[in-house]
Amino acid sequence: MRTLAPNALLGGVLVAILCVAAATGAFWTPYDPLALDFKAKLAAPSLAHWLGTDEFGRDVLSRILVGAWGSASISLLTVLFAITAGTAIGVLTGYVRGWIDRAVMAFNDALLAFPGILLALGLLAVLGANKYGIILALGLAYTPSVARIVRGTVLSLREREFIEASRVMGNSELFTMARHILPNCVAPLIVLATSMFGWVILAESSLSFLGLGVPPPAPTWGNMLAGSRPFIAQAVWLGVFPGLCISLALLGINLLGDAVRDKLDPRMRGA
Repeated sequence: MRTLAPNALLGGVLVAILCVAAATGAFWTPYDPLALDFKAKLAAPSLAHWLGTDEFGRDVLSRILVGAWGSASISLLTVLFAITAGTAIGVLTGYVRGWIDRAVMAFNDALLAFPGILLALGLLAVLGANKYGIILALGLAYTPSVARIVRGTVLSLREREFIEASRVMGNSELFTMARHILPNCVAPLIVLATSMFGWVILAESSLSFLGLGVPPPAPTWGNMLAGSRPFIAQAVWLGVFPGLCISLALLGINLLGDAVRDKLDPRMRGA
């Protein structure tokens, strides 16, 4: 029986901790993350407040748990949006080809020329800073990457013998795409979705840090980092703990993504 590689095990543990923290933050926190307590403002970590309090006396641990739920839910919805839209575009253009493929891919490549975070900044300037605006902006920013990868996979499949056999049997193009093309795109999509989840967490935290994420007082890891800047000398824990959460979440997702890629990519097996 094969054992898990150390990177896969560490990545799985860190991602599991992220999921537990997000689930906990969705239903329960030690304190109300929005409750003000000026008597306890900027309190150092203690038995009462394990990770200390911020400048308004709000419990940092409670806010980090709620921030974990916010980051995880935004990332999950963004990835689902990008994967769904990008897969539909990639399968359609790669299978149909012709002028539709050329026109859509020209527009897709133009979007790919923009960095994802820059495109999201432009869209948020129009949509406004809110949770669903972030999901839509980041989803649209990452959709072109999904479409390009899925299209490449479809192009390598559409001339295969089993696709020709499906056509000869009289199956419709829609049935062939759904029954034979789409299932063969699942493996690269799983690898891409795992990596994209980490990209979105980092992008959402960056947007929140810049003031374009979920508006305060709702806690996110990014706006907690931004809010810690004026107090970094006297309350270092305000910046250390949210930054550590972002770093560990990204490390876990990247390690797990590498393990998934090694498992699903035949070229990586035994490497």
